[in-house]
Amino acid sequence: GHDLLVAYSCKGRGVCPSCAGRRMANTGAHIVDRVIPDVPVRQFVLSLPRELRMLAAFKPDVLTALGRTFVETVFASYRARAKRRGAPGGEPGAVTLVQRFGGSLNLNLHYHVVFLDGVFTRDERGRARFHPAPSPDRDLLMGIVRRVHLRAVAWLARRGYVAAESARSSANDG
Repeated sequence: GHDLLVAYSCKGRGVCPSCAGRRMANTGAHIVDRVIPDVPVRQFVLSLPRELRMLAAFKPDVLTALGRTFVETVFASYRARAKRRGAPGGEPGAVTLVQRFGGSLNLNLHYHVVFLDGVFTRDERGRARFHPAPSPDRDLLMGIVRRVHLRAVAWLARRGYVAAESARSSANDG
């Protein structure tokens, strides 16, 4: 009379591997089947430093701003590369998923973003045309990292989440 049987597929008892796995598979299938067009994609992952994980986990404005900064910076890179390749005015696309925990259920907030690997433009008849991007090189990726860092620290400083000296120091390091 001291045992209590609780099913894992409960959706109501905290962290259930079965429920989480099923939701993850269903979400992935929906995104692949109904959201992302049939074009090349590239996944980028933005991991946050330990100092920002707790802040982003408990402050929705920080979580949103950091994700938006990351996506907008990568979008700018796609647009600039497309413009150089003869496709000005291109529009990129992405799907962002926020993961809050690591493998041992530790707080490890990070963003998984699936980008369309190129941009869409409209032709003279208004039809969408996809322009694939070349693979990014190390310099391009490091430039994205630097811009995300500078923009994120500046946003955090403006909102009082980090000291202004930290923002100035980051700007001088970049």
